[in-house]
Amino acid sequence: MARKAPRPRPTAHQTLEPLAKCCPACGGHLRRDYRNCRTITCLGQILHLLLRICCCHNTACARYRRPYRPEAEGSLALPGHEFGLDVIALVGALRYREHRSVPEIHQDLLGRGRGVVLCQRTVTNLLDRYDELLAVRLSDSHRLRKILRRQKRVILALDGLQPDVGHEVLWVVRDCFSGEVLLAKSLLSSTEQDLAKLIGQVKADLPVPIIGVISDGQHSIRNAVAIALADVPHQLCQFHYLREAARPFYEADRHAKKELKKHVRGIRPIERQVEGRQDVQAQAILGYCSAVRSAITDDGRPPLRRPAA
Repeated sequence: MARKAPRPRPTAHQTLEPLAKCCPACGGHLRRDYRNCRTITCLGQILHLLLRICCCHNTACARYRRPYRPEAEGSLALPGHEFGLDVIALVGALRYREHRSVPEIHQDLLGRGRGVVLCQRTVTNLLDRYDELLAVRLSDSHRLRKILRRQKRVILALDGLQPDVGHEVLWVVRDCFSGEVLLAKSLLSSTEQDLAKLIGQVKADLPVPIIGVISDGQHSIRNAVAIALADVPHQLCQFHYLREAARPFYEADRHAKKELKKHVRGIRPIERQVEGRQDVQAQAILGYCSAVRSAITDDGRPPLRRPAA
């Protein structure tokens, strides 16, 4: 789909040159051959880059006349992409940390002084790039083993995410100390045998012992932990425990709202009678009407909610 409006003009300019002066293949001198221009949309600015490209002119070199681009270019954006890495990181954080929808992420990028002009389909594409980068990071087993060896033990947190009924469940196993994801795998079946095999795979790959497991109260998870980690303490997640304890209060609040609707009617006619008035009595009436409407229409939230990150 072609653009319906011209791309905003760059607000900042930067020139980048390769730091290396010698060819990495033959050690010969790298010569400046040509320049490239590139525009990247970042948070708060549209950056125009002038890139000086070098090449090796040794005919016997394996990298003869292959372009050597500035190293700093990769810290700003992915190859061939219009948006910077900071935009991709923000899109991923809004989606997975704040659980925003694609339209909500789109509106957030357009507003709040972000300076990012894009369509909703581009937000979906940026989410795909974020998922790919995250998968590459999680596959770095050497980095993960180094972190785990330093802390000498792990506590596993196990949880399943199902996008919709009938879909595969994404099971995520992470370490509570470091927050690192140890394994993420989709399973069509979530029986205790499948989950026990999943936990056993994590256990086999860990260089340090497991000293505890945290999960919700799902019976298949309890049985799977008992099979795969028979001697390891298993604790129910405190967030789920407190949420279930607060459910009776939440249901009582919903019932009270339902009963209130039966007795309260005709709020809008009262508001129409005092519209346009600025006296104290009119403002008090409008305040009471707003309070009654919010009590009727606003959904209550159960107490003891997990605070936002």
